[in-house]
Amino acid sequence: MDKIVSEDWPAVHSWACLPEVCRYQSWGPNTEVQTKGFVDSAVKAWSDAPQRRFPYAARVGRDVVGMGELHVRSHEQRQGEISYIVHPHVWGQGIGTEIGRQLLAHGFDELGLHRIHATCDPRNLGSSRVLSKIGMTHEGRLRHTTLLRDGWRDSMIFSSLEGEWRSPA
Repeated sequence: MDKIVSEDWPAVHSWACLPEVCRYQSWGPNTEVQTKGFVDSAVKAWSDAPQRRFPYAARVGRDVVGMGELHVRSHEQRQGEISYIVHPHVWGQGIGTEIGRQLLAHGFDELGLHRIHATCDPRNLGSSRVLSKIGMTHEGRLRHTTLLRDGWRDSMIFSSLEGEWRSPA
């Protein structure tokens, strides 16, 4: 993974415009203008001070096949949240898992965070498998956290703590 750049917007749009990718999200399917705006804000986040967002592009060769983001929710409390998205052409190939691992490594090893969490729609079995594979603990289910096109969505919440990350597997 590396920092997202403005020129990545067409690749990001190749999945951000797809209904199956946005099914469990409050955004999308995106127009080109919406995707460009999102990528522009992600690029800008790298120059914010203090930096709170760390958006990355996941590449296979030169192709952008996904994104991951670590969002520092509180510098003082050393809390962060990760999210990721992968192009459906590469679903099931371990790319989401690798993105998640790299985001946790950045948060714990580089930023010194204490707790990192992630959420997913309970219907999104692939995402909950990814979060389990990267060693996050399922903490529970929050009811009606996000309004989607088809109604209110619950969220499953997962987390990792710095001691769990640094302890031997």
